[in-house]
Amino acid sequence: MSDQKPIVISCGEPAGIGPEIAYKAWETLKNDIPLLWIGDAQHLPDGAKVQVVETVGDASQVSKFALPVLSRDFGSKAIAGNPSPSHAQGVIDAIAEGVTLVQSGVARGICTAPIHKAALIDGANFGYPGHTEYLAALAGTDRVVMMLASDILRVVPVTIHTALANVPTVLTASLLTDTLLITHAAMRRDFGIKSPRIAVAGLNPHAGEDGKMGMEEIEMITPVLNALRAQGMDIAGPLSADTMFHAAARARYDVAVCMYHDQALIPIKTLDFAGGVNVTLGLPFVRTSPDHGTAFDIAGKGIADATSIIAAIRMADTMAKART
Repeated sequence: MSDQKPIVISCGEPAGIGPEIAYKAWETLKNDIPLLWIGDAQHLPDGAKVQVVETVGDASQVSKFALPVLSRDFGSKAIAGNPSPSHAQGVIDAIAEGVTLVQSGVARGICTAPIHKAALIDGANFGYPGHTEYLAALAGTDRVVMMLASDILRVVPVTIHTALANVPTVLTASLLTDTLLITHAAMRRDFGIKSPRIAVAGLNPHAGEDGKMGMEEIEMITPVLNALRAQGMDIAGPLSADTMFHAAARARYDVAVCMYHDQALIPIKTLDFAGGVNVTLGLPFVRTSPDHGTAFDIAGKGIADATSIIAAIRMADTMAKART
């Protein structure tokens, strides 16, 4: 392990469970995957085995014995369950610094702890709907894809943080094509699947029922899928979303591409809520995140479940190795 470059963990919202689950992840993974936490060291749990490091290169040696920390002064302690806008810029800067470390090659990937977007807007005028869009901006990438992944299921929503009423307008042939191309490439590069099998949901109930419940499948989705099939991609669909996620159906594909947020996220959060990982596809670096929020109601109580962030770090490690 000592020769490996670390996986960076950005602190996320200090008043949430991010610092606690990051430390629990280190306790679980310290003998397997070197980590480096970026944030204000005083926000980590009391009594935590922490060592402030000056350089990223020190992290691999330290990580077996203590959580290595690039400590940044946020100005004040965090109050569990009560986000402070005064910490907003520090949270944003920790993400940006982690990305810089990965892009420079001194770290192998970044796992981002949950943020609280309202606090970031109030405290630093954060101009992005979420992590995914901010990471794309940092990378200078026009279009990225959000995947939720576990050992049971991988799903990709084509439209992400879009109000349901706006989905038919936002859902274009160009967006669907790019999403499928990015997903296909990532399945090959990051997950080692040479010929990915992609299942694509329709937008409407029963995938439009031959136009009786909507025309998007006939007019836009099917032509896009046919064009990509002609390029050699293994794509099934458009499929009725309500029959895509039982066990026998899941065995027939490697990733499901869905038209909107809840169509994709409800199945995976039902099947594997604790083990789901948020992965950003299409970035020039590896980024994962736990598939949950800040959980202010249990922050500071020592009871937060670290299963998702542990899975996210392990997935970042696997993806980084696949890219080398």
